[in-house]
Amino acid sequence: MAKAKVHSGAAKRFKKTANGLKRKSAYKSHILTKMTTKRKRQLRGTSLVNERDVPAVKRMLREI
Repeated sequence: MAKAKVHSGAAKRFKKTANGLKRKSAYKSHILTKMTTKRKRQLRGTSLVNERDVPAVKRMLREI
């Protein structure tokens, strides 16, 4: 039987940590010239995935 594949898009976006699943803020990839400096600064860094989304992300990462 074939191995179950990990969702490659999810594998690039989420990282498993001791406290949960880490993710980056959205809206920080391109067309940043019209965004204020304050907004860009607030979008820096990472945060944890919401507890309601954790089961779906774990399923994509094959961590059931």
